[in-house]
Amino acid sequence: MPDRPDIPLNALRTFEVAARQGSFTRAAVELRVTQAAVSHQIARLEDMLGVILFHRTPTGLMLTDAGQALFPVMERGLDDIARMLDRVAAGQPGEVLNIGVVTTFAAGWLIPRHQDFVRAYPGITLRLSTHNNRVEIAREGLTAEVRPGDVGHARP
Repeated sequence: MPDRPDIPLNALRTFEVAARQGSFTRAAVELRVTQAAVSHQIARLEDMLGVILFHRTPTGLMLTDAGQALFPVMERGLDDIARMLDRVAAGQPGEVLNIGVVTTFAAGWLIPRHQDFVRAYPGITLRLSTHNNRVEIAREGLTAEVRPGDVGHARP
């Protein structure tokens, strides 16, 4: 296991919320703390990293290059932690398969076969995310996506 430095988890969570909300004030509301507490956590993180993460503008926050690099990693990491906590709390020791599918395919083919899947693979929880547009698998937290297309012409 790698040696981990003193990871400021509260400051990292505060950064993720502030970046997603685009505002220290809205981040404070979501985190149920004061705007000053959010500002303090961000200043602490910037101090520790030796970089500025946000440009403060009259219309809100803008991520710096460093902030843009850190944000997606923090968002994915916190999403992964939240999903795992949900699984542990629900007593689901098995795996979760997050599949993105077109709504008509889900309703017409996949859902009618769901019970067969459950019987065949009891340790896997299937979660469907239906959509009608192209999605970003990693950003949506999907394991895979099923899309209509020409047979034999897989896309990278």
